[in-house]
Amino acid sequence: MPYSDLDLAVISLVVFAYCLLSRRLARTAISGPLVFVLLGLILGPSNLGWLNISVDSELLRRLAEITLGLVLFTDAAALDWPLLRKNARLPLRLLLIGLPLSIFLGFVVAYLMLPQLGIVEAALLAVVLAPTDAALGQAVTTNPEVPQAIREDLNVESGLNDGICVPLLLCLLGIATGHFDQINGPKDALLNFIQLLVSELGIGLAIGGCVGILGCWLRDLAQKREWIATDWRPLITVALALSSFTLAQTLEGSGFIACFIAGLLYGIRSTKDLKEDEMVASLSMGDMLALLTWVLFGSAMLPDALRHITISSIIYGVLSLTVVRILPVAIATGGLGIDKWTKLFVGWFGPRGLASIVFVVMVVDAAIPNSQIILTTTTIAILLSVIAHGITANWLSISYGRWERNHVS
Repeated sequence: MPYSDLDLAVISLVVFAYCLLSRRLARTAISGPLVFVLLGLILGPSNLGWLNISVDSELLRRLAEITLGLVLFTDAAALDWPLLRKNARLPLRLLLIGLPLSIFLGFVVAYLMLPQLGIVEAALLAVVLAPTDAALGQAVTTNPEVPQAIREDLNVESGLNDGICVPLLLCLLGIATGHFDQINGPKDALLNFIQLLVSELGIGLAIGGCVGILGCWLRDLAQKREWIATDWRPLITVALALSSFTLAQTLEGSGFIACFIAGLLYGIRSTKDLKEDEMVASLSMGDMLALLTWVLFGSAMLPDALRHITISSIIYGVLSLTVVRILPVAIATGGLGIDKWTKLFVGWFGPRGLASIVFVVMVVDAAIPNSQIILTTTTIAILLSVIAHGITANWLSISYGRWERNHVS
């Protein structure tokens, strides 16, 4: 049997086994990402050799991109807009103040600790590790012990910071790859910069807006005339997400921006009950693709990072998950009347995951100088996050929930 068939069979059986044990494992420190990272490491070229996926492979890049696009769509679509409007201060502070501060602080630490990196490369590393991944701390965002407002705030932040970071990442990649070289002076450099923004962001916004508005209008029209079969309804969001991503990419725009905007518009134009019915398939598919991405992360990225690991990359990974995250959260939430334990809790649960994987694959694909250092440092930070946040999610959620109840009462 070819290795590719055996790989797929083994991965499928592990997914099946995890599904059977998912409820019991959810009460432990064994998270889905940790299981599948270890699976990828065992099956990868450094051990059994059944998976032979390299960091620059087309499969890894495309799977990671499509997965993030689908996740961006579903995260944006699933936002509880009434609750968000009611309790918008904390997520807005985290996104508009905390996120820029995290990027800036991450840049400063990278520039000082990793002297091989230039200014643009240090900024790229900071942006790559800025987005959070609520799926890694799922026990936090789903645990009823944690106050609903805090859970929703973390969900909103995680759902929106990926889309906010994409334009900055694209601009930095444009600078790093020479798109803005001042060959004919600063005027041409500025024109090149604007051209990239228009092509990547403008096309992404246009495609996402058109797919979101037109898709919802056609859905509403078909629903009014009772044309939609019940068993086909859950595929609507999958089709909208994939079409917005692929159309934008085909027209040389940003598929991530398109998915994000299409999801926002879909969520605004759909009721809560309708979203729950139609997003079953897209949520499940997103979870499945994310788990497969973790397998490839463990198979391709982790062994490569372990071969190039340095003390500086480990220290930066630790700082990225602690000081670089917690300090900006503390500053951003100042004046909101939030106690220090809540600030620490929100600051700690900023795990790095899927978005960082996609972003660093884009950096490697761009073949910029010192991309290996960025890849190694990012991979180590993600691995530390998978372990640390997976282990602490359950018991810290319970401890914080109990403290919060006692404090309020």
